[in-house]
Amino acid sequence: MLADAPLTIAAPNTETAAEPARLVLAPARADRAVLDGGWWPRSWDAAAEVPGLVTALVARYGPIRHVMLSRSTWGGGARRLPAGSGTVRMGWFASQDSALAIAITDHDDQIDLLVVPPTATPAAADSAMAAAADPADDRHAQTILAA
Repeated sequence: MLADAPLTIAAPNTETAAEPARLVLAPARADRAVLDGGWWPRSWDAAAEVPGLVTALVARYGPIRHVMLSRSTWGGGARRLPAGSGTVRMGWFASQDSALAIAITDHDDQIDLLVVPPTATPAAADSAMAAAADPADDRHAQTILAA
């Protein structure tokens, strides 16, 4: 793999250990990039999807303390979810773009991820996640999904 190629991470989903989180991250954080990568959950059930996402992000960024999602899109509403060996605080925001998930590390780094709808085709999801993980791509999440 080239040093500047996106990193695809597979982490076990806590509901079914055989299914990895579908996540593509930029090779490194870029100053002008809007997004740090793309995530393709299998459902809109936060309790089923977020723990696998957090596990995958921990492998790259270290402990994740907070995940923020769109209240109007995701099922759930729990204030905390089990993730890995601990818990992660959840934030639910009506004003947050449904195509965006935000994770905050223990070091206060913000990770902005495109959220590909679970109903997307594999080809569309792969294309969107690759664009979101491209440090040269300065489009916002909704613009990438619309393309």
